[in-house]
Amino acid sequence: MKRFFFLLLGITWLSTVFAQTSNSSNPFPKTITVTGSAEMLVIPDEIYVNIILREYQKKYQDKKELETIKTDFLSYCKAAGIADTSISIQSYTGYSNYYWLRKKKKRDQDLMASITYQVKFSNSKEMDQLIEKLDDDATVSFDIAYTSHSKLTEYRRQLKIQAVKAAKEKGIYLTEAIGEKLGSAITVKEPQEEAVDYRANSNIQLRGMNSLNSNISYNGKDFDKSVDVEFKKMRLRFEVEVIFAIQ
Repeated sequence: MKRFFFLLLGITWLSTVFAQTSNSSNPFPKTITVTGSAEMLVIPDEIYVNIILREYQKKYQDKKELETIKTDFLSYCKAAGIADTSISIQSYTGYSNYYWLRKKKKRDQDLMASITYQVKFSNSKEMDQLIEKLDDDATVSFDIAYTSHSKLTEYRRQLKIQAVKAAKEKGIYLTEAIGEKLGSAITVKEPQEEAVDYRANSNIQLRGMNSLNSNISYNGKDFDKSVDVEFKKMRLRFEVEVIFAIQ
């Protein structure tokens, strides 16, 4: 009987020590995990457009060389108020219909070279000014590559702060609902920032094929210069996970 009593006493003592050890290793036995989110819509002020220019030759006329086309294009950009730093060269290409022409017994084919520029605009009006000046015969395509915003880093910071505040506010009313009180934050999990690539989905296009007919369109409709059309807004959103102690 004594042996059983001492054994029971020993088990009780070990249970008490284990409970004390567990409490000391976990200072926050009661916690609540909540998520907070924040988002905003912004109109992009950085519109990156790829413009392909190509040599061409009209009937009974000399070929218009790429160097001349490049010089004219850069002068058009300058006249439209586009800074040199906003213009970059993406690629050079060339093509030839040599085999087709030889089959048709035409004259020797001359290589038609082309160049792709990327131009950064701040709004659609700047694009309109350049479009009006472009050589339709030399312009193969005028396509929006992607859009962004100059204050993207600042907006991200603001949204993360708002998301954390939203998480705390949610934690307060959730703990109050169960008659508890929200304690200090234990863990804040910062959202992972993914690479931003806001595609414009061909909002505005100018297309032409040398001497062929060219057209300007906006979402498949005729482009009216009197209408001030802005780009689709960029949606920025962040979600933060926060663990709070419950007092």
